[in-house]
Amino acid sequence: LFALAVRGSEGLYMVNGPPSFTESLAFQRESGKNCKAVGFSKDGSLFAWCNGEKVNVVNVTRAELLCSLDVPKAVCLEFSPKNSILATWQAYASGKDGTAGVPNLQLHDLRTGKCLKSFIQKKMQNWCPCWADDESICARNVNNEVHFFENNDFNTIANKLHLQKVSDFVLSPGTQPTKVAVYVPGTKGAPSFVRLYQYPNFGGPQSALANKSFFKADKVTMLWNKKATAVLVVASTEVDKTGASYYGEQTLHYIAVNGESAVVQLPKNGPIYDVAWSPNSVEFCAVYGFMPAKATVFNLKCDPVFDFGTGPRNAVYYSPHGHILVLAGFGNLRGQMEVWDIKNYKLISKPVASDSTYFAWCPDGEHIVTATCAPRLRVSNGYKIWHYTGSVLHTHEVPAKEEMWQVLWQPFLDGVFPQKAVRYQAVPSEVPGAEQRPAQAYRPPALRNKPVTSSKLHEDEPPQNMKPQLGGGDKPVSKTALKNQRKHEAKKAAKQEAKTDVNQGPAQTTAPQNTPQNTAPAITTGNPEVDKKIKNLKKKLKAIEQLKEQAAAGKQLEKNQVEKIQKEDALLKELEDLELGV
Repeated sequence: LFALAVRGSEGLYMVNGPPSFTESLAFQRESGKNCKAVGFSKDGSLFAWCNGEKVNVVNVTRAELLCSLDVPKAVCLEFSPKNSILATWQAYASGKDGTAGVPNLQLHDLRTGKCLKSFIQKKMQNWCPCWADDESICARNVNNEVHFFENNDFNTIANKLHLQKVSDFVLSPGTQPTKVAVYVPGTKGAPSFVRLYQYPNFGGPQSALANKSFFKADKVTMLWNKKATAVLVVASTEVDKTGASYYGEQTLHYIAVNGESAVVQLPKNGPIYDVAWSPNSVEFCAVYGFMPAKATVFNLKCDPVFDFGTGPRNAVYYSPHGHILVLAGFGNLRGQMEVWDIKNYKLISKPVASDSTYFAWCPDGEHIVTATCAPRLRVSNGYKIWHYTGSVLHTHEVPAKEEMWQVLWQPFLDGVFPQKAVRYQAVPSEVPGAEQRPAQAYRPPALRNKPVTSSKLHEDEPPQNMKPQLGGGDKPVSKTALKNQRKHEAKKAAKQEAKTDVNQGPAQTTAPQNTPQNTAPAITTGNPEVDKKIKNLKKKLKAIEQLKEQAAAGKQLEKNQVEKIQKEDALLKELEDLELGV
């Protein structure tokens, strides 16, 4: 059995998961309104909470109290990955005469209950130290540099990563060797950048596994995939200078540990609402664009694999096994969800969870919880447990004058719950009618007996498979097959052109030199590789011409743009050599 922890003005308690939904006897209900923080360990065996007097830690499986820690004002709790340490954070208060306050971040040894180390950590954001999954490394951001400790020895700093000003960092998941993604914001016209390092090789830019710089970034979100082979970076600016978006401007970047990097091209303008890696680590999904938002699955080449079309959505959630994907519209949207079988790209169900402020997959990959919590919404607080086929299996609403602050599934390690075959038929439920129908749009009396005409502001785009198809077949085309197909088409075009040249006669074969490029037939060599080189060189020369025009108009060019112009003669010579071979 697994449990759902519920925290609110009625106290703290646990509910057994499907199928019983009864209150758990393994955890004794804690009444009172003083519970400020709760947390499960990564494997779900331990549970900690602060009741305003102490921080208590219990073993959930054995229903026994492990230890009580004297940290009455703790507002954040976090277990280390192997349950050796519990980190607690309370608000920092400096001394009355302006001297340094008492250390407010504490690391407690769960075997002895003693405090191993205390630090001063003023900000609540990124308060918790980050551990590698095997606890061999622990890292903290201190005064814009990352301090590394080894084997939970916090009295010795084993390593430091010092760049200009490290604003944020993320350790890779999984086994050794541990990798680190670091973000350094840009200053004085220099770009921001994200670099990937392998611990402990931090010796300058050359030791970095990968580097990606970008200008439009006030803050970034970095997401490692499960296999620690790549990072997705959502770079955001606070203000969109074009005035197109109230939410600022976002761009999505892909960085791999093998050094590859790319900007993910999103076909619709607008904010990036959410990005998530598939648990298989070879695909990711982005929800983006002005409403109605688009959602697209991309592969590791950042090519679109499947487009879900447009709809009212701003969040994406992969199931723990990665076989089901939920697209949802919460917050200022009505709570519509789309549940997709991601292997066959088939829609399973379209449930609606109105006024939801929280969504989470159950570790079994079959069930979902949606909740309406305070302070985001202070009325109609409660939670619902669904089966992904759209059935509501259990619902709980708190009394009118009470509030619910948090719900939390008990986590489990990967592999505890086996993946089950996807179902399309709704699971039977004893809970009556899950959702009431949305209210109809107002119609004036004169139109009430007349047929309804569509008054949509926009038409939603349908979902479509983006995998390249060869000959209309269902199988995705391999890279080699596509290359051969392009070569074949290039040769065919060259032969066709040779025929037309013969038929037109000698008078028309030479085109005047000053004919614009787009009206003259493209000269082909019959070798697609050489043609491609010629095309790229012409593209570069055209860009240089544009830069020269900008310089003539008085625009101050960047250093790399001046270097481009200096390469013009070399590019012209290379183009001449290639065309002489034609």
